[in-house]
Amino acid sequence: MSKINNKFFWVPNFITTLNLVSGTLAVFFGADGQLGWASVFIFAAAVFDFCDGFAARLFHAYSDIGKELDSLADLISFGLAPATLIFAMLELTLFGVNHPIFEIEGTPGQWIVLFTSLLIPVAGAFRLAKFNTDTRQTESFLGLPIPANAIFFASLALIIEIGTKQNIVPFILNKYTLLVSIFACSFLMVSELPMFSMKFKSLKIKENSVRFIFLSGIVLLLAILNLYALPLIIVWYVLLSLISRFSVRVK
Repeated sequence: MSKINNKFFWVPNFITTLNLVSGTLAVFFGADGQLGWASVFIFAAAVFDFCDGFAARLFHAYSDIGKELDSLADLISFGLAPATLIFAMLELTLFGVNHPIFEIEGTPGQWIVLFTSLLIPVAGAFRLAKFNTDTRQTESFLGLPIPANAIFFASLALIIEIGTKQNIVPFILNKYTLLVSIFACSFLMVSELPMFSMKFKSLKIKENSVRFIFLSGIVLLLAILNLYALPLIIVWYVLLSLISRFSVRVK
């Protein structure tokens, strides 16, 4: 096993680097108001984030550097990158167009609304710091995982960019919709709400009932709503975590 570790120790860190690069590209495109491309790179970062953990388990290539690198990459890809998307969406909501930041002519109130997007990376940083130091989160999570937060906002941006149901866009590009989403996701990230992990240790139905129910719900949502199911998948994840917690308490 040590030979495998020595030979492939670089694989998880390389994949984590791809996560970081994807997140940085998402920041570049998000800051330029390119919601579609920014969303694509956030989704790519999420795929790499899943794969680096899988590679680490496969090759037993764990390291303190890898753990820290993963958190730093996640803060960029799933904290800062969605914040740029939110800022751009709020700008569209308030002014109908994306301007370079130094060309924005807003009232103090409008600037406050724009800068609520900063709550996402701040809450995300606390979420990651808590995860790295909390021994209770080895099998499940306490609070919304930061990738789920990013996927939610990337999904909204993708719907705005390529969705065909234009009546949904005004609902998303609504100041109150976005503000509620920002505060809700920020609160959930730093909360103590138990949320299940998608790590399968076996394929036994009894041990993975919540995971299989979650995956079945995803299939159903995608079959019915297609693209528009993406943000609802994160809502479904939160609701199922709440239901699961309640059922355990009842027992």
